[in-house]
Amino acid sequence: MLMAHPAVLRNLVDQYEALETLHAEIGGRQARARMEDVIYTLCVSTGTRDIEAALSAARERLSSMDT
Repeated sequence: MLMAHPAVLRNLVDQYEALETLHAEIGGRQARARMEDVIYTLCVSTGTRDIEAALSAARERLSSMDT
């Protein structure tokens, strides 16, 4: 399986966390669409099917790169 570059994963996780903090899922159409795009890209980038698994996989990959 192809693995996303750590910088890409970090950016996606940061974007997701910022959108989540801003409650984009209940915001306007554009905010919701951006949130859905980030979730989709995180899932594809980590080979997962839901956001919790994607975040877990991304964070695990990022932490393994720090050591």
